[in-house]
Amino acid sequence: MTQDIALYIHVPFCRRRCRYCSFVSYAHRQTDIPAYVNALKCELEQRANREQVGSIYFGGGTPSLLPAEILGDLLAAIRSLFDLDEAAEITIEANPGTVDRTYLADIKKAGVNRLSLGIQSLNDRELEMLGRIHTAAEAIDSVKAARNAGFDNLNLDLIYGLPGQTMKEWQMALSGALALKPEHLSLYALSLEEGTPLYRMIEDKQLPAIDPDITADQYELSENLLTQHGYRHYEISNWALPGRECHHNLVYWHNQPYLGIGVAAHSHIGNHRFANTSNLDKYLTGTLLPEMDEAISPDLELAETAILGLRLDEGIGVDTRYQEQVEELTAAGLLERAGRRVKLTGRGRLLGNEVFWRFLPE
Repeated sequence: MTQDIALYIHVPFCRRRCRYCSFVSYAHRQTDIPAYVNALKCELEQRANREQVGSIYFGGGTPSLLPAEILGDLLAAIRSLFDLDEAAEITIEANPGTVDRTYLADIKKAGVNRLSLGIQSLNDRELEMLGRIHTAAEAIDSVKAARNAGFDNLNLDLIYGLPGQTMKEWQMALSGALALKPEHLSLYALSLEEGTPLYRMIEDKQLPAIDPDITADQYELSENLLTQHGYRHYEISNWALPGRECHHNLVYWHNQPYLGIGVAAHSHIGNHRFANTSNLDKYLTGTLLPEMDEAISPDLELAETAILGLRLDEGIGVDTRYQEQVEELTAAGLLERAGRRVKLTGRGRLLGNEVFWRFLPE
């Protein structure tokens, strides 16, 4: 019997790197797209074993820089190598400023049925600070273009906890996003790694430091406002209308198998985790040398299943091996019982890392 998996395709190209970005991405190398797609096809042929695929996710980078015909050709290759579910969720991340109605209609015709738009903010000052290539008006236009192209499953990404961002500004961002009526919202607190331009700007006092208290207040405002508008807070950073949860990401949070294809792509198959090289030039040679290769012990597998499951509003069933941790975290107000399951409290969602590390094997 073939294994059920989710399939992730990494597209590392960007027109310009955002000031907060620490993902593996390459600006000004779009001329390498044809060679990169050929390398993707080669890797797909080497990795495929007629697995049953329930979801495909094109992430980046900026996957919407792939021409529609190339994206369609890549999906055709996937269909020829895997058993793709007829109802498979096929998502592509897209940035406003890189898409129009014609492009979106073409990729929908090719089989993409879920769009994730990285609008990040609806405030031009914030967008400029983040180094985004689009304006707030272009973000709104991209949502209209998606609807006109026939997309009825739309996610919007927003970032909160920005330097100097007020509660009122964040409320306006949320209200503006809600007015666009997306099926799904992903809200991420700004997290900066050392060496990114925005990190250096804060270090050099060009921007105020991130205020963790305001960031926490913005998160709680999001919970309240989105609940009032009918969105289910099904994962720490994700909200969806009923039935519109991201099926692909649920595979990750349920610790189920997935195959990652492309530069820096990670895979988790059969108690084994591995990652491709993050060097684009090496990847283009077609040599699949893993940058990371790790066997997952039963204890680590169990711990990761618990940690990932606790990110979800459904929580986890309590394994007797974690009874001590559960009792301690419940007493601290970070976990609560719901029948035979435990889940994060509101405070626990704010302090998730304080919960998660306690489940790791010694």
